Formats: sequence, C-alpha cells, structure tokens
Amino acid sequence: MQPPQPPYAAQPAADDDRPVTVDRREGPYGEVVLRRRGGADRGRPDGAVFEIIANGCFLMDTSDGRSERLLVRAALDALPADRRSPALLIGGLGVGFSLMEAAAEPRWGRIAVVEREATVIDWHREGPLSAVSAGALADPRTAIVHADLVAWLRSGPETYDALCLDIDNGPDWTVTEDNDGLYSPAGLAACAARLTPGGVLAVWSARPSPAFEESLRNAGFTRVRTEEVAVARGVPDVVHLAVRGA
Repeated sequence: MQPPQPPYAAQPAADDDRPVTVDRREGPYGEVVLRRRGGADRGRPDGAVFEIIANGCFLMDTSDGRSERLLVRAALDALPADRRSPALLIGGLGVGFSLMEAAAEPRWGRIAVVEREATVIDWHREGPLSAVSAGALADPRTAIVHADLVAWLRSGPETYDALCLDIDNGPDWTVTEDNDGLYSPAGLAACAARLTPGGVLAVWSARPSPAFEESLRNAGFTRVRTEEVAVARGVPDVVHLAVRGA
C-alpha cells in the first residue's frame, strides 16, 4: 500500500465542480480513491464534498447522508423499548454518517465499527474526513475494528443488539465478489448468530430488493420490512430491516 502524499488536498476543486483526487491507494481489495468536490456553497464546514470510490465504483459522499443516518435510527426504533444501552455493530465506516448518528444518540451502549480498508480508517483518524467524524471517533463508546466484516461476523467473539450494514451498494450490487457471501444463507445465519434474541439487522441498499427480503424470511428473521428514502433522481435508497426471533 502506498502512503498518502501530504498535503491530502493540494489544490481546490475546479470552478465547474469537477472532482479533484485527494488520495489514491492500492490495498488488498483493490484501488480506493478519495475525491473532493465543490466550493463554499456545498454544505460542509469548508464547503467541500468528499467522495469515496472503490475500484472505479462510486460508494458514497458527504453531500447528504439521510439514508445512512436512517439505517441507525430505524434499527434503534425497531428494538424493544425496554432494551437498555443496546450494543451496536456498524459494518463499514464509509464517510462516517452512520457512526455520527450512533454517537449522537445517548441510548446506544458500545458502538463497534468494522472497516476492512485501512485507508478509509486513516482518512478519518488523520486525514480530510477527520473534520467530519472526529467527535464520533472520540466518543468513549466507539471502537474501530480493522477487519473484513464477513470474516468478523463468522468468527468474532461478541454479540450485539443491532447490526447496521453498509458495505455495498446493496445486496444485489456488491463492491467485491467476496461480499456476496454476506447476503447468502450462510452469511445471514452468521448475522443472526451475532444478534441477541430480538436483535435487529438493518442493511442499506441503493435500491429495493424483494429477493433479499425473501432471503431474510428464509433465514428465519421476522418483521421483515423496507423503509425508503427519496433521492433526487432514480429509485429511492432503502433500509432493509429484520428481527432475530427469541
């Protein structure tokens, strides 16, 4: 892996809003790129919007975050009202919206974030994305785990009250082929095994997936439903929700 070349952003984005590459690295899963776009009118503290691109596939940016925040809120709302200080596992650090939503909610207990790309973790700890997530990373409830989520679910030692997964563009549109296993019967069984009875699985997707809803039911999950988040163009983002039986 090549080290970052400081400063991360040596030049501003062009006036026509074309993205500028801030950092580009090769890792064990391919190329990961951080791009910066926009000026002082784009809603971030310094006016910049950051984008994460993996192997040429756009993953997410800092322009909105409504659906990533809903991922965490909906999981908490679906838990029993008497569940005290529930433990949360977030799959994928991304640009940090899900983590920030969790850290802003005092009802959560411990918050673990599993991220397989060391580059993304670096961007948050000491790079440009630290301006977005520094407060959430400093929360004493938060722990960042550098690991592959699929492997972590199958072998990790802890259980959680909620799993919020956002490592792909959805069950039907994975970033790498290896991630397909997360949405398979074996992968969903691993998710269920890591949940406490009555725990909630929430999965972000860039589009609805009736087939995935059926897979959740076949895996023994109950109260399977999909919440939609309208986007400016195209089909809505969604959060698939399901509950592990007692």
